[in-house]
Amino acid sequence: MARTLVTDRGARQVQQRTIVLLSAAQVFGGLGTGSTVSIGSILAVELSGSSAWAGSVATVITLGAAAAALPLASLAERRGRRMGQVAGLSAALAGAVLMVLAVISGSFVLLVLGAAGIGVGTAASLQARFAAVDLAASEHRGRALSTVVWAVTVGAVAGPNLIQPGTAVGTALGLPPIAGPFVISAAGLLTATVLVFAGLRPDPLLLARELAAAGKNVVTDHLEALHTGGPASDLSGRGVPAAPPAVGGSLGRGLRAIRSSRTALLAVTGIVAAHAVMVGVMSMTPLHLQHLVEAPGPHSGHAEGDVLVIIGFTISLHIAGMFALSPVMGWLTDRAGRIETIMIGFTVLVAAVAIAGFGQSSTAAVAIGLVLLGVGWSAATISGSTLLADSVGRDAKVAVQGVSDMLMGAAGALGGALSGLVLGYAGYLGLNLLGGTIGAAVLAAAVVTRTSHRQSAAA
Repeated sequence: MARTLVTDRGARQVQQRTIVLLSAAQVFGGLGTGSTVSIGSILAVELSGSSAWAGSVATVITLGAAAAALPLASLAERRGRRMGQVAGLSAALAGAVLMVLAVISGSFVLLVLGAAGIGVGTAASLQARFAAVDLAASEHRGRALSTVVWAVTVGAVAGPNLIQPGTAVGTALGLPPIAGPFVISAAGLLTATVLVFAGLRPDPLLLARELAAAGKNVVTDHLEALHTGGPASDLSGRGVPAAPPAVGGSLGRGLRAIRSSRTALLAVTGIVAAHAVMVGVMSMTPLHLQHLVEAPGPHSGHAEGDVLVIIGFTISLHIAGMFALSPVMGWLTDRAGRIETIMIGFTVLVAAVAIAGFGQSSTAAVAIGLVLLGVGWSAATISGSTLLADSVGRDAKVAVQGVSDMLMGAAGALGGALSGLVLGYAGYLGLNLLGGTIGAAVLAAAVVTRTSHRQSAAA
């Protein structure tokens, strides 16, 4: 009994330390993407000489994140979460350095390569939420995952606000002023990389795997050594059971595991659909607001600066809706249930696009809709990610998570690319109605799955 108590207490301490460390890394790593997204379009136009390339940086970041999801998941499966996170953050650090060199040399190619590196870092940031639940008890998984997601808020908000101080840093270093924000980004990413490399020990995935493979005794010895200062088994990869034998690559195994579990399929569908709708509506809202404010009518007469203020304020509120309430969504996921919170998320999402779409002539209604869109995305993503962690076996868990992030990134890229066509053909109301239709379909699927589970439990 005493040995079991030590194991449980030690495992909780490792889990708590993992959450704190991952959250800190998310804050510093977020500084690396905030500035890039904010001024990337400006640099793209300046270095390419054409406004047609304005969206290239954001597009490459999104595609880079989607392309890197599976390779990073495969690395984590073989070597542990620590190595997967370090690899992604190192790529982002290299991307920030390339951004600085792009500004100095005036090279558009280096800018695009740097954006690709930042995209790999974005994939690592997404996968950190799954690292948070490797050792979490089932009843606390939602809160653990949401804490790491919430930490993104600090970096995402602080990053764009460091642009002005960054120009001063660039000038002080003898660099072009616009290179300064990327110097700060590189410093933040370097800090995050060092934190994870030095601090994510024992590795949560490898420790969880050892618990499953060898029972509590092996890990008890390790944790007792941590408390007493004696020699401990090496959980960095040597002497730890290898990942379970796998049939096929990560993509094939992940897709098979998702298809074999109804709840996993619902989880991935919810994550992907929420992201596609959110990106599609959000990416076209600035353009809609610009046309709305500048058009003749009650909103006419605004100066260009006022238009930018309205757009910036609306998008800031939307981002706050996405991340600020993450801990609440995690708590709700644990208390109300995974599927129930997915249903809540998509109910809010459908309400959001209804308000934004039917209230398209009002900047206030659009802003309210965008806030609720962020809240719905948060609920659906956190509960869906937690349900996914619950729904598949340990041998396929990391591969499934990689597939989920890959599909999420691809859905975001597709949603952003097609939303302009939908806006041009059906208008802002039509774009929101399409998003509402997708949301309603997923909500219906969640209701059916929940009903089926209740009937199975009662049988």
